[in-house]
Amino acid sequence: MSEPLVEVRNLTRIFGKVRAVDDVSFDIFPGQVVGFIGENGAGKTTTMRMMVTLDLPDSGTVKIKGFDTVGYPNEVRKRIGWMPDSYGAYDFMDVSEYMDFFARAYGYRGKERDLRIGEVMAFTELDKLSDRPVNKLSKGQAQRLCLGRTLLPDPELLILDEPAAGLDPRARIEVKNLVRILASEGKTLFISSHILSELEQMCDDMLFISAGKIVHQGSSESLKVKEGHPAVVKIRLEGAPDKLEEWVTLQEGVSLLERNKNGIRVRVEDASTERLVRLLKKMIKDEFPVYGFEREEIRLEDAFVDLLSQSEKGGAL
Repeated sequence: MSEPLVEVRNLTRIFGKVRAVDDVSFDIFPGQVVGFIGENGAGKTTTMRMMVTLDLPDSGTVKIKGFDTVGYPNEVRKRIGWMPDSYGAYDFMDVSEYMDFFARAYGYRGKERDLRIGEVMAFTELDKLSDRPVNKLSKGQAQRLCLGRTLLPDPELLILDEPAAGLDPRARIEVKNLVRILASEGKTLFISSHILSELEQMCDDMLFISAGKIVHQGSSESLKVKEGHPAVVKIRLEGAPDKLEEWVTLQEGVSLLERNKNGIRVRVEDASTERLVRLLKKMIKDEFPVYGFEREEIRLEDAFVDLLSQSEKGGAL
């Protein structure tokens, strides 16, 4: 495997008596799209601000492509694009002037500056809004402008804080499409959000943070389906399920949730693959005409709430 592009080790940030970020460690590899998920106040923005050199940790380190954010902030800034959850709008400045201002700040000059601005504005479809005053943009248009500004230096790593917050459905789709294109071009993206369903569609890895601590890292599937944890199983039969209901009551760790005309839904306490296979084999052995046996996929939001509940109780994650 390639070396991590981002290495976060034992990162801690304290404000008074509050440990906003509490001993956080993770890696991000080149080309990954990683979601950073947590409730408001969980520590997402504080973590990101330390990653982009806007805040200093009380302890721990962040390295971007081997450069420590505290020791080599300028080297880090050359490699990242930071899109905050809000940005300043300037009176009497239109979209093209705004982009020109930031292109100059990034060091672009002459024809190179014009070319880069044109590329980014075309990609984000800001070219259609070039004469629009910045302070008259809709929320979705403003998010595209902020993303455009972030893309100007062609960074290796994009760190986006709540890029879809407050957007209408159409604008959220536009943001997701832009993220997909950037990922296909090999960009590495780190995206915070509390809209789990959208991150699930965009990301190949997810970090879940609660009260400043990482409580889970992995794909959405790894959170939703855990070996040995309870699961709901839908069973469909040829014929009435009356006898199956009685049979279920005799099985240890299996309880009836719902009956319908084609079968039943049951909760299996230990839903390991081995346990489910044994359960299905026993049904067939007992001559039930099973034509459907399916573990229901839970919603990511429900899995996250369950994860937080376990974390608060001090249970195993």
